[in-house]
This record gives sequence, C-alpha cells and structure tokens, in this order.
Amino acid sequence: MTLQFPIAFTKMSGTGNDFIFIDHRTPFLSREEMPAFARAVCERRVSVGADGLFFIENCETADFRWQFLNADGSWAEMCGNGARCAARYAFTLGIAPARMHFETVAGLIEAEVTGQSVKLKMTAPTSLHLEEKVAINGQEQVVHSLNTGVPHAVLFMDNIQQAPVQEWGRTIRFHEHFQPAGTNVNFVQQQGDNGLIVRTYERGVEGETLACGTGAVASAIIAGLLGKVRPPVTVTTSGSEQLIIHYALAGQEISGVYLEGPAHFIYEGQLHSEAIRMKS
Repeated sequence: MTLQFPIAFTKMSGTGNDFIFIDHRTPFLSREEMPAFARAVCERRVSVGADGLFFIENCETADFRWQFLNADGSWAEMCGNGARCAARYAFTLGIAPARMHFETVAGLIEAEVTGQSVKLKMTAPTSLHLEEKVAINGQEQVVHSLNTGVPHAVLFMDNIQQAPVQEWGRTIRFHEHFQPAGTNVNFVQQQGDNGLIVRTYERGVEGETLACGTGAVASAIIAGLLGKVRPPVTVTTSGSEQLIIHYALAGQEISGVYLEGPAHFIYEGQLHSEAIRMKS
C-alpha cells in the first residue's frame, strides 16, 4: 500500500475499551489493505496501540458507516463500547446529529449523544441458548450464549476475582461447540438486586479487556432470563466503570435493548510512517 503521511487519528475510550478512529470519508485504503494497517497501528508499545480500529465512512442510507477491525486485524460485526465512541466522534466532527443512525455489519444502529454519555439502541439479539453443558478442561460447565451483534458465552461465578478468565476464556473461545466463528466469553457475578460484575475475554483481542459493551448486554439479558436481575441492569466492568442495560422480556422474547454509558476522547494525533510496521 502507498500511504500519504501524516495520517490524522483520534484515540477514544468506552469504559476502558480503547479505540483508534480515522476519518475515512475520503478513502485512502482499500478493504483488502485495512487488516494489515489495523494490526500495525493497534500494536501496543511500538505504535498507537488499541483494542480496535474504526474507519468512519460516508453512507447513502444512514448518517455514516464504519469499517471496524480488532487489534489482530480480524473484522468485527459489532462493538457496543466502540459504537458509543463512534457516535460521539461523529457528532463532535459534525458528521451526524445528536440523534443518529449508522450502518454496521450487524445492522443499523440508533444512538443519542448527551454530553459524554451515549445511549445505543442495539440490534435484536439472536441465537439464545440457556444452560448448555460444555466440557472445559475435562469438566462439564453450565454455559449460556447469546448473539448481541457478536457471539457471547456467559458463565456465572461465585467469586469473580478468582474467575479463570484467560485460561477458560481461551478454551471456550476456540471450543468446538462455538465453531466456526468462535465466541467472546463473559464471567459474571451478581451484585445486589439489579447489578452484575462482568469480566470478558474478547475474541480478536485474545485476552481480557477492561470492558465489553455487547458482552455486558448479553450478560444482563441472560441474567434477566434466569431471574437473577430485572432491567435496567447496572453492569460494573473490569475497569470499574458502569454501563446501564435496558431491555424488556416476554417469556424468552427480548425487545427494546439499549446500552448506555460514557464515551471519552483521549487524544488526537498524527501517524507517521515509522508507526506502521507491516507484518505478514
């Protein structure tokens, strides 16, 4: 690829998930070139470093669309924390009004920006499975799953601090039960009447992140279906910030799903050629 440097970017954080945003309304990268670029700029210590990279682009049917890649260069359908950041980024740059619609691979997302807070209307969850028994390291564990734009497995824990997030997370993420796409994995502990603590192993990052918006949504809905909480549900993330999950249940029918929480600007900068170390 031939790039014109410097390349302007913005760094943002959604409850601890950090992202790089690039205004790509005047495109300079093809879709085929994006994965290698994302891997290069998301690599920590040698470049900007982030959990993922968003290219914000023009869209004929919505206020904008995104191209979103994980830190490993893989394509991602949806990201709740990233979506909140994308909404505030687009509003601040004048790309979209405070109440907006934008296009993702998971579908059309509605968002409303109020100060530093963003409330998203999520796409309808799919692929609900409750109380499945999955063999993990030779022992059967009860695992629930739900697709909230991306696939999520959910396990409830008595002590979240002792949850084997890295070990079990990687095992479940690549488990044959969740192939071929794999899954994100959420470890959940109930906190009071309507609260949860959630730790998430994220597919594509291949490790625990400080927060996962779609994982918080999946955890809150499954906890509601199991009678553990009633909406709205407050989710405390690994980064000790809070997300509010709104939804309605009629039996196992799920509707009116919203994710509400902060989206923060961290800094703006310019990428130079030395920040792009391409790897095969």
